Amino acid sequence: MFNPNIDLNGKSILVTGSAGFIGSNLVRLLLKEYGDARIVGLDNMNDYYDVRLKEERLRSTEHPHYQFIKGNLADKELIEKLFTDYCFDVVVNLAAQAGVRYSITNPDAYIESNIIGFYNILEACRHHPVQHLVYASSSSVYGSNKKVPYSTDDKVDNPVSLYAATKKSNELLAHAYSKLYNIPSTGLRFFTVYGPGGRPDMAYFSFTNKLVNGETIKIFNYGNCRRDFTYVDDIVEGVRRVMQHAPEKEVGDDGLPVPPYAVYNIGNSHPENLLDFVTILQEELLRAGILPADYDFNAHKELVAMQPGDVPVTYADTTALERDFGFKPQTPLREGLRQFAQWYAGFYQKR
Repeated sequence: MFNPNIDLNGKSILVTGSAGFIGSNLVRLLLKEYGDARIVGLDNMNDYYDVRLKEERLRSTEHPHYQFIKGNLADKELIEKLFTDYCFDVVVNLAAQAGVRYSITNPDAYIESNIIGFYNILEACRHHPVQHLVYASSSSVYGSNKKVPYSTDDKVDNPVSLYAATKKSNELLAHAYSKLYNIPSTGLRFFTVYGPGGRPDMAYFSFTNKLVNGETIKIFNYGNCRRDFTYVDDIVEGVRRVMQHAPEKEVGDDGLPVPPYAVYNIGNSHPENLLDFVTILQEELLRAGILPADYDFNAHKELVAMQPGDVPVTYADTTALERDFGFKPQTPLREGLRQFAQWYAGFYQKR
């Protein structure tokens, strides 16, 4: 197991996408664990989903050592100014346009945020050297791979969505900048992150909204999909541990830098069948009082074919994460969905 080579105490840390689901949870964890660190958050607060959720997350991260800045990752002048003003030691790039299906109808948003925005981060790290760049990739990069569980040693050259292609591009760009400019970087392939205060476009959240409104939920591939659901607390704990160990800088036989570059999966390593997932979700919604005890779930479910961009299974091989950081996500799906249902009841009852 790696020993930490970065002490986050007292460091200047940038978290992009800090009003997002994972970003806000990471900021809260860092403030709790490293109260003397100086944390800067960046988010454009776009309306891809209900901005009230982002505003609520911002309220939950208010702290004397946290500075939030509203801005666009694609604004190169802004990114340059932030790096000049704050001299970041560690950068965690979580800002991105998310969603597989949305990338089919709104591709421009993905190029702007996921390609141009990430390029701006890399250029800033080049001109203002950082100790470690950590960035979000995605399990989507595995595309239509047949081999499971998915390993970071697998080839991922066949993306089935623009979103996946942009995330794979991030990994390629990071590798090039690590090689050319000796920038320590670590990519993290997240697997279906869920939990309280999450994204409304994710299945567990959108299903809940539809059921509450008496609408029908569509279960793709006739329920024959499996997803490696990963609870958000496990994700941010994994990110925290990775932040503390940057890939070591080395010189190769040719006298040039060996890229200080790594990629890890962060997933629960326990794929759940979608029909089982829906059953657990229904039970927890009843338990939380979100739906009445006599709710007719069968009348509000429809089994449909696979959608473009989707894959039948996601399944993380986390061997490398366990070996190097002594950590493996393990929150059971029922426990995670129970926490979501309790949060949902409280958040929307207030409104």
